[in-house]
Amino acid sequence: MEGECHSHDGPAMTTFDDREKAYESKYAYDEEKLFRAGARRNKLVGLWAAGLLGKSGADADAYAKEVILADFEEAGDDDVVRKLVADLAGKADADTIRAKMAELLAEAKSQIAGEG
Repeated sequence: MEGECHSHDGPAMTTFDDREKAYESKYAYDEEKLFRAGARRNKLVGLWAAGLLGKSGADADAYAKEVILADFEEAGDDDVVRKLVADLAGKADADTIRAKMAELLAEAKSQIAGEG
């Protein structure tokens, strides 16, 4: 009726709240997967670059960690690309590095999906 005040605490609101929480949880889960995929991609590209630099074993792993850490300097991939371009001086240009990063992101996502 006109002028009556209706409560929003009934079942419809609970369904909406549950749906909202489910979307928020899915968003958080998706963001975490993207973060993990980016970090995994950076490790893979770091290992690839380490190979170009003649590094192997523990040295390659240590270099891959440096690449992962480089990604925390700024948003986006430019920080990683800059590090790799500088480190790989003449062995790979920015376009080659970006293409390798795109290829390895797909591989990283596939690996993470396989982990459950």
